[in-house]
Amino acid sequence: MNRVTEQESNYDHIDQMSVLEILQGINNEDKTVAFAVEKSLPQIEKLTSAVAERMKKGGRLFYIGAGTSGRLGVVDASECPPTYGVPFDWVVGIIAGGDTAIRKAVEFAEDDAEQAWKDLQEFKINEKDCLVGLAASGTTPYVVGGLNTARKHGILTGCIVCNTGGPIAAESDFPVEVVVGPEFVTGSTRMKSGTAQKMVLNMLSTTVMVQLGRVVGNKMVDMQLTNHKLVDRGTQMVANELNIAYDEAAALLSRYGSVRKAVEAGH
Repeated sequence: MNRVTEQESNYDHIDQMSVLEILQGINNEDKTVAFAVEKSLPQIEKLTSAVAERMKKGGRLFYIGAGTSGRLGVVDASECPPTYGVPFDWVVGIIAGGDTAIRKAVEFAEDDAEQAWKDLQEFKINEKDCLVGLAASGTTPYVVGGLNTARKHGILTGCIVCNTGGPIAAESDFPVEVVVGPEFVTGSTRMKSGTAQKMVLNMLSTTVMVQLGRVVGNKMVDMQLTNHKLVDRGTQMVANELNIAYDEAAALLSRYGSVRKAVEAGH
């Protein structure tokens, strides 16, 4: 396989650059990420469509990864319930080394090819579900092992990686390979590779939630009203949709507890 993520940076003598020169260099590299993601849209479409179909039939979406990739999966999964009002176990992010690894690196956790499947067993993953492996390198043993075993159990597999032709893509029914090129700091895949993975995760989960009916028009009608900002946003949504005064919308929202139910009642 071609380990583009490990190639030398396009910049040399970074340690001798000014602050502005460093920032400009990082920004120049970041500008290329969206174009790399664009080239992978056909792969992203296939993965997203397959996941949406499984979830429409009651399946769940799992992410597994290590380090930055694992943390990005946890972030994406954890934001689905408040944003779209779905149960907490519809989208699940699992990181090598467990929740401790979200804040502090757990040494060699990513090298255990057996542990991912053990972690997935805690959630009783089954053939209705989908598993997406996240790894910039495309080679992380934790992810390879999890996908391999999942496929043997009839679970739909996919991945988001930043090299082509690696073992993780080989274990995926629907691989997504976004090649962003060398990092500004050689091998620091939390940078462009992480940004690319975050962008694809946003596309995947958002599109799936739209397909599941969790967006009406362009609004998050099932979002959880967990703070004053979100209550105000929900009130504005109800007021605009029903063409009523803010106070009236606030009363409806308070009574019914969600934008969707308040709008349905108002109609």
